[in-house]
Amino acid sequence: MRKFLTTILAVGLSAGLAACSTAERPTAPNTEGPLAKVRIGVGGINKVIYLPAMLTERLGYFAAEGLEVELSDEQNGVNQENEMLAGHLDGVVGFMDHAYTLQLKGKCVRSVVQFANTPLEKVMLSSKDAATVKTMADLKGKKVGFTSKGSSTNALINSLMAKAGVKEGDFVGVAAGAGSTFVAAIENGGINAGMTTPPTSTTLLSKGTATTLVDLSTVDSTRKALGGLYPASSLYMPCDWVAAHPRESQKLANAFVKTLRYIGSSSAEDIAAKMPADYAGGNPQLYAASIKETKDGFTTDGVIDPDGARNVIEVLAAGIPEVASGKASIDVAKGYTTEFVTKVPKA
Repeated sequence: MRKFLTTILAVGLSAGLAACSTAERPTAPNTEGPLAKVRIGVGGINKVIYLPAMLTERLGYFAAEGLEVELSDEQNGVNQENEMLAGHLDGVVGFMDHAYTLQLKGKCVRSVVQFANTPLEKVMLSSKDAATVKTMADLKGKKVGFTSKGSSTNALINSLMAKAGVKEGDFVGVAAGAGSTFVAAIENGGINAGMTTPPTSTTLLSKGTATTLVDLSTVDSTRKALGGLYPASSLYMPCDWVAAHPRESQKLANAFVKTLRYIGSSSAEDIAAKMPADYAGGNPQLYAASIKETKDGFTTDGVIDPDGARNVIEVLAAGIPEVASGKASIDVAKGYTTEFVTKVPKA
């Protein structure tokens, strides 16, 4: 069950949203009257790559825009996506690549605010295998972890392995979860390597139980590994919800871009101090180090890199047969919009 982290941030309460789906339908835009309450699912609310979700709330930027936003936490981003498709959520903070895989299923969602143009992820290798595994190709026949089946980390692992000449059936894919479950999988031999995010990756490095095999956190390392940028962490929403809620969409963009500017201009320590204490897991220094590790990867304007968006499809096609066979039908530009982030007032 989803654990709700609710905050009342509106001056006035909305009349409530009708359930939404990703199918396009004629709905009169909400151009006047109370703002609609916005329900956003986060694919791991304490993950540093999704930091802008809770940080925006903690900074009071939702409230400043007159928004009532309800954040729900689920470590499995696929579950949040399904909740959105069922109409229980209005948007998801997760990887925008879902916009393209969903297109192939006849669904329309798009990135409204792009948090990062790189995955901000790392492939971590068990220190026990460091002597024999030097590249992704060396993971042939081994157990390789990702968050969950069908997740973006699953797709990226398949793509990286395919680029290394290893087919999906030639290694054992393991849904290793995130946080403590991923750490345990690495340390107990459940996986030899796997893709995860800070603070999980930072924890493993600090303990010396894993090393970095592939770094997808920086621009240069992402270009090297994936042949270009890979826009990932974002707020993505159903196309029809965005069309029906232009005021709410603009205010969400205003709030999130202000947060992205704050991340770009603040120290990791100051950012960490704004977050809930339990996110640090009892180790504030490690948590600040996790933020420092990724903070330069966030955009400061919420704008997606268009060449990177095209590269997302190429990368997905390398590891997902359905994308490979259907990529010609994917409308790249339909997976995102810059309509709202480009209208955010200058700082």
